[in-house]
Amino acid sequence: MRRIAVIGAGKWGTALAFALGEHPGNEVVITSRSPRDLPNFVDLDTALQREYLVMAIPAQQVGGWLKTHFRYGGQKVLVVAKGIEAQTGRFLNEIFAEYVPDEKIAFLSGPSFAAEVIRSLPTAVVASSSDASLAAEFAAMFPEFMRTYTDDDVIGAEVCGSYKNVIAIAAGICAGLELGNNAAAALISRGLVEMRRFGKAYGAKDETFLGLSGAGDLFLTASSVLSRNYRVGLGLAEGRSKEEIVEALGEVAEGIGTAYALHGIAERESLYLPIAREVYEILGGKDPRNSLHDLLTR
Repeated sequence: MRRIAVIGAGKWGTALAFALGEHPGNEVVITSRSPRDLPNFVDLDTALQREYLVMAIPAQQVGGWLKTHFRYGGQKVLVVAKGIEAQTGRFLNEIFAEYVPDEKIAFLSGPSFAAEVIRSLPTAVVASSSDASLAAEFAAMFPEFMRTYTDDDVIGAEVCGSYKNVIAIAAGICAGLELGNNAAAALISRGLVEMRRFGKAYGAKDETFLGLSGAGDLFLTASSVLSRNYRVGLGLAEGRSKEEIVEALGEVAEGIGTAYALHGIAERESLYLPIAREVYEILGGKDPRNSLHDLLTR
């Protein structure tokens, strides 16, 4: 029996706790920073004693949470958040490296809305780790309806999982401005090109961008109102501020923090990221129609 704890009880953490609990070989508990009325909810100290930890803490909170709360005792860790730390530009694997050895950590990516996972709808994801046996170990934990592949491209999974949220904001803006299907297709395909360009600068593998972690997750997140980042874009197209939008969402939209992180990285490393740059500027108050003009005439 695999003893698993999900750390973070947002929609994604709750959905994964449910899914992992569907596998007869797992015993799953869940915890969060405040008590929740959920099955198998435990306190943090109890959760950290489990052999397997599924880290569903939002990307912008990971660094602070690890510093304050985490105690490493040989646990095997699966990171399921997607984002880049806005203030530092650090990827999650860089943040966790201070606390967990490479051979004990894996990263989950791929097209997977929490609302569909919790309904047991067919889903395919990827577990990425520098240790192939660990990736396979985590893949074996998921129930039959969640087909889980494995690979060793950790940075590729991180880039795709983070960047697609920024493109999803742009796609929501595109939909909100009623620019049409041609524009949406152009945006998503050029977004994939931009995402790959960024990833290649960090050594990510080409095949990752064409698979579930890249194209799969991008197409899902950038085409549905089930995506909170897409809904951020819809709100921006209406002229609402990011603060108003986040308050209305009532949940974290990882693409906002990642847009700020990408801007900082692009400035520092002289990387050409036109779509991500426009999302950053729109979040700062730029008129979306001016961004459209600048993209079309660049």
